Amino acid sequence: MNDPRLTPDTVDFMEKAATLNMPAFGECSAEELRAASERRNQIMKPAIEPVRKVIRRKIVGSGGEIPLRIYIPEGSEPPYPVIMVFHGGGWTIRSYELEGPTSRGLANRVGALVVSVQYRLAPETRFPGAADDCYAATQWAVQNAAEFGGNASKLAVAGTSAGGNLSAAVSLMARDRGEPNISHQVLFCPVIDHNFERGSYDEFADGYGLTKVGMQWFWDNYLGPDGDGSNPYASPIQADNLTGLPDATVIVAECDVLRDEAEDYAAALKNAGNDTRLTRYEGVLHGFNCQPGYIHAAESALDEAADRIKRSFANVG
Repeated sequence: MNDPRLTPDTVDFMEKAATLNMPAFGECSAEELRAASERRNQIMKPAIEPVRKVIRRKIVGSGGEIPLRIYIPEGSEPPYPVIMVFHGGGWTIRSYELEGPTSRGLANRVGALVVSVQYRLAPETRFPGAADDCYAATQWAVQNAAEFGGNASKLAVAGTSAGGNLSAAVSLMARDRGEPNISHQVLFCPVIDHNFERGSYDEFADGYGLTKVGMQWFWDNYLGPDGDGSNPYASPIQADNLTGLPDATVIVAECDVLRDEAEDYAAALKNAGNDTRLTRYEGVLHGFNCQPGYIHAAESALDEAADRIKRSFANVG
């Protein structure tokens, strides 16, 4: 890659990743790509922060068991506010392991109980299965947080890529259904719209990690042949009404096919009267925030997200 916009640590990360010969999105089955992704994660492990305790739990959702990983923060005492974390991977691959650095980083920086959710994956489970699992897990956390020292009167959601999409979807669901009361949503490099026509899709279509073809494949897996990509719980920006939503922090990567839709959503949230901050991190790729230890900007993104969440929590009576 010879793009002068890319930071040196981003170029180094890309060169290391290239040696693993990962299959391209859409060129193999979802199962094969999951296995390849797990191999990569074992070889290129990001830096992770120690937390006081990690608890594994399974709950029952409408579609079966939902595994959870619950992080107790280091250096803070209960009652802890609660942050739900939803992982990325195009609704198709990866697991809550991917979002471990985010979960641990937010737990320690906010002093929060973090509940990370392993929702059902596509194509085995189509939309709205993943969103339903994330909403059900959020409801469970509100009802059961006290068991782990949490107090869900202060509640946030966060996630990367498809996890950012699910964070936005759960925020819409909670507003539409009247519960729970979410104070903040952090959307890292989020998928926002079933639309491939924005400029960043052309500018970064290939060679920058997540590709245009890859995103089309992920959407096909998630929606299936008869899915409705205009449903606001799939494409949050297509909601008729964006008022009354949680405060939002939208963090985007400069060199990402999803950049423009995320920036459009931040503008739409702000125009609808929601407290919204958009930050574009220059010279980095999609999902950079999940790579502390490799990408320096990951720490800054975590710091920014935590500061914004704490600001929203401070306004909760």
